[in-house]
Amino acid sequence: MNKTVSSLTIGGLAKAAGVSVETIRFYQRRDLLAEPDRPLGGIRRYSTVDVARIIFIKSSQRLGFSLNEVAGLLKLSDGSQCDEARVLAEHKLTDVQNRIADLRRIELALQELISCCKTSQSEVQCPLISALQEKTSDEDIF
Repeated sequence: MNKTVSSLTIGGLAKAAGVSVETIRFYQRRDLLAEPDRPLGGIRRYSTVDVARIIFIKSSQRLGFSLNEVAGLLKLSDGSQCDEARVLAEHKLTDVQNRIADLRRIELALQELISCCKTSQSEVQCPLISALQEKTSDEDIF
């Protein structure tokens, strides 16, 4: 029997969307994906709409949106509320830029500590280990 994309079992949906069955169940528990009715004595069937919804969720996650944020985006997914979607994306961009700035500070701190290790090999205590033991907050390290 050849299954069409409009009549997928949960396993077929998982395969078509590139996720696991457990991911689908998780999305259903989080109300990100509706659980179809089960016909009397039958198996629940999913459609291409469900595949598209999962792809939307995964694409949103790849852009850094949390599942709570994805839920908000799904409410806008008819495409008619571009201003609201733009505001959500702008907030996400600001978050990403802040994380990048934090990572750059971490990178510089690590480079400095590594440099200290290379230049003071004769010391008894490694400068990197000493610095980590002495620091009490992120600001002290960065």
